[in-house]
Amino acid sequence: MRARLVVGVLLCIVGGVWFMQGIGVLKGSFMTGQAFWTVVGVILLALGVRMIVRGARPDRRSASGTD
Repeated sequence: MRARLVVGVLLCIVGGVWFMQGIGVLKGSFMTGQAFWTVVGVILLALGVRMIVRGARPDRRSASGTD
């Protein structure tokens, strides 16, 4: 569960940086102003948020008391 949260946060950070570079806010890279990196950044952000949400939920299998 903790690993999923860590990976989700890292995906959000990388996705955010790539999105900002894609829209031209962060300068100084070959990615600056490229629509491709904007799309990739949004996809990584969405995956990161999904991993954080799924990692924050309690595990249903172990919570049922049948293990």
